[in-house]
Amino acid sequence: MFEFLFKRPGDKGTDPQAAEGAGQGGAPEAAAREAAAARRAEQAERARTLAADEAAAVELILQSEFADVRLAAAEHVVSRPMLEKVQAAVRNTDRRVAKLVQGRLDALRHREMESRQAEATIAAAQRLLQDEKLAPNQVADLDRQWKVIDAPPEMAAQFDQLRAALGSRLEAQVTLQRAAIDALAALRRLASGDGAEAEAELAKLESAHATYLASPEKSTLPRHLLGDVEEALAGARAALARMSAAAAPAPAEVPAGDAPETAEPAGVSAPADVATADIAAAGATDASPDTAAPAGPAPAPARPPREKKITPADREANERFMAQVAAMEAALEAGQLHTAAEHDKALKDSKTGRLTPQQGERLAHVRAELKRLSAWARWGGNVSREELVHAVEGLPAQNLAMAELARKVSAMRERWKSLDTVSGPAPKSLWEKFDAACTAAYAPAAAHFRHLADERHGNAAKAQALVDEVQALVADSPAAREDWRTLASSSQRLRQAWSRLGTIDRKDKKRLDTAFGKAMETLMAPLEAQRGIEVARREQLIEEVYKLDPADRHTVDTLRGLQEAWQGHAKALPLERRQEQALWQKFRAACDTIFAKRKESAHAADHERKAHLHAREAISAQLEAFTFDGDDADADGGKARQAAITKALRDAATAWHATGPVPRAAEGRIEQRYRAAVSALQGQADTIRRQAGTAQANALRDRLRLVQALEAAVAGTEPVEADAWNGRWQALAALPGDADRTLHGRFNAALAAAAGEASERAAYAATLEGNRARLLTEILRQEIVAGIDSGAEFARDRLKMQVEVLQDSLKSGHKAGAGAGRPAAGIAPPLLALCALPALVDDRTASRMDALLRKEAK
Repeated sequence: MFEFLFKRPGDKGTDPQAAEGAGQGGAPEAAAREAAAARRAEQAERARTLAADEAAAVELILQSEFADVRLAAAEHVVSRPMLEKVQAAVRNTDRRVAKLVQGRLDALRHREMESRQAEATIAAAQRLLQDEKLAPNQVADLDRQWKVIDAPPEMAAQFDQLRAALGSRLEAQVTLQRAAIDALAALRRLASGDGAEAEAELAKLESAHATYLASPEKSTLPRHLLGDVEEALAGARAALARMSAAAAPAPAEVPAGDAPETAEPAGVSAPADVATADIAAAGATDASPDTAAPAGPAPAPARPPREKKITPADREANERFMAQVAAMEAALEAGQLHTAAEHDKALKDSKTGRLTPQQGERLAHVRAELKRLSAWARWGGNVSREELVHAVEGLPAQNLAMAELARKVSAMRERWKSLDTVSGPAPKSLWEKFDAACTAAYAPAAAHFRHLADERHGNAAKAQALVDEVQALVADSPAAREDWRTLASSSQRLRQAWSRLGTIDRKDKKRLDTAFGKAMETLMAPLEAQRGIEVARREQLIEEVYKLDPADRHTVDTLRGLQEAWQGHAKALPLERRQEQALWQKFRAACDTIFAKRKESAHAADHERKAHLHAREAISAQLEAFTFDGDDADADGGKARQAAITKALRDAATAWHATGPVPRAAEGRIEQRYRAAVSALQGQADTIRRQAGTAQANALRDRLRLVQALEAAVAGTEPVEADAWNGRWQALAALPGDADRTLHGRFNAALAAAAGEASERAAYAATLEGNRARLLTEILRQEIVAGIDSGAEFARDRLKMQVEVLQDSLKSGHKAGAGAGRPAAGIAPPLLALCALPALVDDRTASRMDALLRKEAK
């Protein structure tokens, strides 16, 4: 029936007539195919000649019915508005064109996004170029941002220009800093040079310093470097001034032998060679005057040296000093340069008296040995430091884990410190190279650890926010509003959020855990109490399920109500997941038990329902096959048939209600069948009743017309033949009970008046004429009660009568039109009284009475 829904355009039908039609219509189809081929070729040629005409391409795509032509035309569409127009038109009709257009739109959006990112990066580069202080890390971040951007060529050229300018600024900064550092080192070495050369060098360095101050990159220099350079310049000027003053000639030449005695050394704080000179001077002073060589051809008399008394404190200080010298010798013999250097520092800081030549020579020998060994150690230490630098520079290429990288860099720095203690301090340039290599190698680990620290701090902030949220919930507890579901969901969300928190610093972890636990305990206390109540309610529901009777017909409804109650409790207050699952399993097992028992009894109930179905089918069949054995041609037969139908319907209803339920699938069908059979029999009974009423109304009308005709003859002047009228009366159908007696009495009264004296006949005629108005009034009343139209000529009288009828009904307490009811004979008393009233009638009045009789028959 519905094969046409699944039929494709190319499928051949199986209908012979369709085949014949196809044979007859083959020529039109061939012509249609040729026309389609011609259109395809023409549109394909148009697609090949489109070139860059996007508007024509879009028009061809929208008009063409061929997929390959649309795809060829779509190759020429490249602008965004046209692509969007084509996409909106073919999104649901041509998948290939839609995919091509979508891909080009995505590519355009990607290029626009890359262009926006490139513009933002170029703007950032321009801001950095205008910034007074340019940091290398800012340029590195800019390079990383640009590296992931696929910028257009013109933007790439613009960025390259800006990047070159930034690189030039960085190189200028490095050059300026290196020049300032070199100038500081040159100023510190300036005091040991020749006077004239030192003056020239100082002037050169001052000019260079002025250049540094005028440089646009001056703000990038370290804050302390300019101060150190200026301080070194001032110191160099002072040193050169002192050197110039010392180089000036003395006012009088003093012989060497008459030189004043030098002051005793207050300590051994000069270098070894200077100390040796002091010792030699001291030895020369201690020698006798006779042994001193003359300083000139005519020596002047020398002043006698001042003698200083040696105290016990001086001797004790000398002994302590020489003990330090001995300890220094022992440390050198053991190869402990660091210990020996500490002893040397202590010797320089100590105070002692004048040393003997032997002590001075011994001290000079020890310090010379320390200097020699320190030089060797410094050379070996520098070699080791170079190896450390190379090792640190190779760390980034090893791709180590962050923890391992940090450990190795720390070990390298500790090794450098140990070399400082063993081999002496390293050159500043080598230390700067090592420190830069360590900083570069440790940078990823530092960033990683900084990121972890930031994460820990962020997690601590999140944890504190959760604690604050819990405390806010405690302050505004949903338990006071009995909003248990919100409280349960909030507590579960908070616990899950707490469990998903990352690492937190140990110093904050314990504090936050304690605060969160206390706040959650305070928040959950009323919820846990309510959950205990809910558990008891759930267990009570389970007990109620077990108490149900599986055989009761209302068990399913009760069980459904218990399930809805369970769901209501679960929605109002969810329990802990495991507890909820355990109680639900128990409740479900109880429900399954009830359903299993019901299933066991369902088979027996099915047999019983089938038996009930068979019984109801028999009742329906009996009603459908009902027949009346008697003769219903006359009125008595109709009454008997109506009585038989009524009895059959009553017996069928009793038997129907005596049966039990039937299978649900057949319930509607058998109910419909039964109702159809009942409706059919009831229709027959209604038809018999209507026919009987119609026959009775016709008989009443005929006898009433005969009586009215007799009364009209009595009111006339013509003689009345009683036998003829009696014959006509007997020829009419009989009426039931009161109606026949009423009309027959009226008929006999008219005959008696006609057979009597002329005065009696005239009096009866006057009575008939006098009752005419009364009859019209009663007819109007009966029409109002029956709801029959009286005609336009009686409209005013009808309105008055309606008011009277309404007043009478209000007085009597009955509704207008509600009479005493129809008697067993079938004619209402008001109509019977109307028929009993003797009066003359015209045709209009007779027709109105016929209408009342027809209404009564219905």
